[in-house]
Amino acid sequence: MNLTEDQILTLAPDEASKKSGRDLANPSKWVSKAANDEAIWGECQGSGSKPYQTQIDVSNIAFKCSCPSHKFPCKHGLALLLLYARQKNSFAKTDSPNWVAEWLSKRTEKQEKKVTKEDTPVDEVAQAKRLQARQQKVSDGISDLRLWLKDIVRNGILNMPEKGTIWFENMAKRMVDAQAPGLANMIRALGETNFYAEDWQTDFTNQLISIYLIAEGYNQKDSLSDLLKQDIFNQIGFTQNQEELKAKTGIQDTWLVLAKQITEVDALTTERNWLYGTETGQYALVLQFIVRGQGGQLTLTPGMFIRAELVFFPSTSPIRAILKQQPATTAINKVNGFPGWAEIAETEACICSELPVRSDRPFIIQKVKPVKYNNHWWLQDSNYNMMRMKHENKIIWKLLSLSGGTAIDMTVIGKEDQFEPVGVWHNHEYIIL
Repeated sequence: MNLTEDQILTLAPDEASKKSGRDLANPSKWVSKAANDEAIWGECQGSGSKPYQTQIDVSNIAFKCSCPSHKFPCKHGLALLLLYARQKNSFAKTDSPNWVAEWLSKRTEKQEKKVTKEDTPVDEVAQAKRLQARQQKVSDGISDLRLWLKDIVRNGILNMPEKGTIWFENMAKRMVDAQAPGLANMIRALGETNFYAEDWQTDFTNQLISIYLIAEGYNQKDSLSDLLKQDIFNQIGFTQNQEELKAKTGIQDTWLVLAKQITEVDALTTERNWLYGTETGQYALVLQFIVRGQGGQLTLTPGMFIRAELVFFPSTSPIRAILKQQPATTAINKVNGFPGWAEIAETEACICSELPVRSDRPFIIQKVKPVKYNNHWWLQDSNYNMMRMKHENKIIWKLLSLSGGTAIDMTVIGKEDQFEPVGVWHNHEYIIL
């Protein structure tokens, strides 16, 4: 493995990790370090009495560390790889210790099981029976959900703040029992409405309508187009075989990583990587799910360009995709954005006409600047059209410092009437907010 320092730093999840990784890439910080053809490993002295055990699978560039960080790779993994690139000869050449060998063995075993599973013939009859049984469970659950929704409308929503989270959680659990986890999450989001906000009724009603549309769409699934039916099934929580997707021809492009959004629930970390195809103008969402203590298969850093083939999930308005090939490129391509909010609104209207219930999407918009109006921050384009800024207090000061109050190109993520800036072009460099 011969990675340069610049290539290694592109693996960092954020700028803070880059800085910490550089600081720790110092031999004095490491109690031990060694390598062989399979792995690189070392022990880094932290604040505790026991050093952190860090290991890297060199065949697939995967990381594991005993530190409590939830970032992948963590600063110790980056530091060890940087140190190896700088001072390869200082690493002892030896057999892997038990804690490294066991990790490598588990990774190999997992890969072998995956290959075996792929090679095992699919029992299509049994598969069809399982699908039929699940669809019946979902139908039964939606029947109960429709009664619940009608009770809310019949009684009015003004008493919703008094219900408490347990009331919503009970119906969410009913959807889990019905094998409709997507609907369960939508109900939980309904219960998490900010009832202290001035216009909470609008947010609550919009979410209520979305749940109803998905439920009714499922009941009318036989009359829907194949793509819209697939969208409804995805919203409910039916999964698709990603190996079958990878067998399809995707879109080859040089993709710019626009943003990475990370959420953590219990021991599962979800990465939402937003990409933009510089040649096709196609936006994409690549999801990665990471169980605590395990490394992710993909390392996508906002601002980096990757040359890759993406296969999109079937949809009336495709956005989610999987990487079919391991990305690698040194190219930096030109990016073309929307000239203003009117063009984005037109695009949004087209998407909504095909897919009324949808999640946020990214857009690159040219020459917008932050302006304050009615005690809120808005993004104003060159035609003086304005859009309300989502999560304004989180990034407004950094945005103002970068823009200096002037119009700049930026990436926003959102839908309908609120968008959150996530990155801007400053002095021809893409900077994450």
